[in-house]
Amino acid sequence: MSCALIVSTSEKGKSFFADLIKTVGISNIVTVGNGSEARRILNRTEFDLVVINAPLSDEFGHELSISISKNYNAGVLLVVKNDIADAISSKVEDYGVFVIEKPLNRQFVYKSIKYICISRKKYLGLQSENERLKVKISEIRLIDRAKCILIEYLNMSEPQAHRYIEKQAMDLRVTKKEIAENILKTYEM
Repeated sequence: MSCALIVSTSEKGKSFFADLIKTVGISNIVTVGNGSEARRILNRTEFDLVVINAPLSDEFGHELSISISKNYNAGVLLVVKNDIADAISSKVEDYGVFVIEKPLNRQFVYKSIKYICISRKKYLGLQSENERLKVKISEIRLIDRAKCILIEYLNMSEPQAHRYIEKQAMDLRVTKKEIAENILKTYEM
């Protein structure tokens, strides 16, 4: 289930963003009034989206947005006054924080939140694919090490070692990785 955190000193801001976030399809919404409360709750709960309505009562909010973006997988939207939006944006945009300026246009905020949610899904998909590829590369390296062992100790050629590992995996109905691990256990001391 999607979950959002709204960090805003004003009750009006909390209400405005909560209503908009609900229209995007996020129903689990938590609101807090300052940066320290936000940091505490972020340590206990994972959020998909964090909206920071700056300035906060205990800090401005750009440090919080950077911290969230660096340490959590949440999409971050920082709302600041029009006259400082460019300056703040240049400080936080390298961390993946989206900045929008006040006064707010309801439709623009809605589209921004929607865009952040879409970007986050894409990012998490890429992150998952990256992890899957790392595991695959690790398996390939393990199998290649096992082939080298077979070449070194049993004087097999590379195609013979490859065929041996594949045949063993098929015959024993296990993965090539498991065969490679067994070869390494047998020959490496």
